Amino acid sequence: MTKTLILVFHRDLSQSKANAALAAAAASLPGVEVVDMQALYPGDIDMFRDGEREATRLLAADRIVLQFPIQWYSTPALLKAWQDAVLTRMFYVAYETEGRLLEGTPLMVAATAGNVHDAYRTGGRNMFPMMDLLAPLRATAHRCGLPWSDPFIMYESDRLSQQALEAATADYVTKLEDWIASTPAPLKQAA
Repeated sequence: MTKTLILVFHRDLSQSKANAALAAAAASLPGVEVVDMQALYPGDIDMFRDGEREATRLLAADRIVLQFPIQWYSTPALLKAWQDAVLTRMFYVAYETEGRLLEGTPLMVAATAGNVHDAYRTGGRNMFPMMDLLAPLRATAHRCGLPWSDPFIMYESDRLSQQALEAATADYVTKLEDWIASTPAPLKQAA
């Protein structure tokens, strides 16, 4: 069985409505591991102290999902700190033994946004389409050799009725199942 790793970057998953529901639904899928990154790193994440453990976690995965709420048109601070610590370590400090081995691992983003879909368009209330806001992550995936997959976006995440939340969560599970089935595990190179 292959392994899909979902790293959830939410400041407090116990206070979340949407991200908690998505994480719980994803965790029920076979071969899926969901990690609450804020619970692991409530203060900060260090390239050397924590980087080896995170590199090992990534290298054990066949697919990676970064799940988070969009905050001020960007990712949560912990996700950026994780990129700085873990990806810098893997691709600039330990490329031959870590980064090179991660290349080819498919990456998908699962993000929640508080506003309506129509707000995320050119000329909309938020001025930019969601794909433009995700461009830094797409560029990072490209730089690291991680094949980018179409993201899953949940809009109006803090205003959904229970029924709408359940429908969106079911859509996420379907998206994950389809993505897992269509993305074969990468061939891992030896260090």
